[in-house]
Amino acid sequence: MERLEADQARAELSDQALPAVAEGEEQLICEDSCATEKPGGGLARIDILKKRAQDLIENINENRQKDHALMTNFRDSLKVKVSNLTEKLEDRIYQVYSYDSKIIQERLEEFTQKMLQISHLEMELKEACHTVESVYRDLCMQPEATTLEEQTYKDLEC
Repeated sequence: MERLEADQARAELSDQALPAVAEGEEQLICEDSCATEKPGGGLARIDILKKRAQDLIENINENRQKDHALMTNFRDSLKVKVSNLTEKLEDRIYQVYSYDSKIIQERLEEFTQKMLQISHLEMELKEACHTVESVYRDLCMQPEATTLEEQTYKDLEC
């Protein structure tokens, strides 16, 4: 961009110098070559060129400052956009975390209920085992255990 502006400035300088050369080409050539003969004639032209060069340098510096301001604005705008996108991403992540936490919580509650049911059934099973074990012991300890058929027969005779 600076190169383009410098080229434009050179074109302006040459465009400004061309009419002067076209109007008084002989006068300019004489002024440049006869600077020693006419005191101040060639020096005035040098001063004009110096002023034009200084103006070009100032224009270039102004354009650089404008470019710098443009880049600063662009960077600031980009920072704002990145910040906004980051916030949106964080919000979305928290929504996903919240949803997942809810599902995990529900499943943990279901798991806890199932574990309580299993624990209850386990206790019932232990009680049933103890009952069967007691019955078995009682049956094994009776020396004259009669079979069910014999007992039923004796009950009917009476």
